Amino acid sequence: MLAGETGAFDRFVEHFRSRIFHYSWLMCGQPEDAEEVAQETLLKVFENFASLREPERVRPWVFRIAKNACLMQRRRSIFAPAREQSLDELPPAAEAAGDPGPPDAGLLRAELRAVLDRVIMELPPAYRPVVVLRDIEELSTEDTAQILDLSPDAVKTRLHRGRLAMRQKLDCYLNNRCLEDQPSPNPAPLSAAERETLFQAWRKR
Repeated sequence: MLAGETGAFDRFVEHFRSRIFHYSWLMCGQPEDAEEVAQETLLKVFENFASLREPERVRPWVFRIAKNACLMQRRRSIFAPAREQSLDELPPAAEAAGDPGPPDAGLLRAELRAVLDRVIMELPPAYRPVVVLRDIEELSTEDTAQILDLSPDAVKTRLHRGRLAMRQKLDCYLNNRCLEDQPSPNPAPLSAAERETLFQAWRKR
């Protein structure tokens, strides 16, 4: 990408756009907002590529931009909640021995991915981004902490509590089918105008 090889633009967009959309949909809750966040994030990425000092850390860098874009979109979205629940208002999680670990690998299969998405969307906002970045995007604790402006210990605590909450909801679904397993949305194809806007920003990087 940085070397400007042929096809780098399309490969980069293909790799990151769906990931940014999925992250933003889980954070914002609406496909319309996620579409805007994905486009805005990629545009900012291409406009600021010169500031990326460590190419091998491009993924956490991109998701930090996506996080900020998502926060801005939530503030101006017509779907934004009137008030965000603070971490102090959350009931204490029922503690279990040891870390419950990430969701089983089988739950990442296509037929159950929608259920996992619904479970994540029902998590408190304080836990949701940590779970997505650590367990879905498989970023490190340190990268997740940097993206979310948290300490590594705070990431570990929120991840542990988020996983516990997910386990409870997944057990409810698997045993009682108590979750509505609607299909998760996918990003719409880029329009010619959207692609051209991104491509021109990429060429100027």
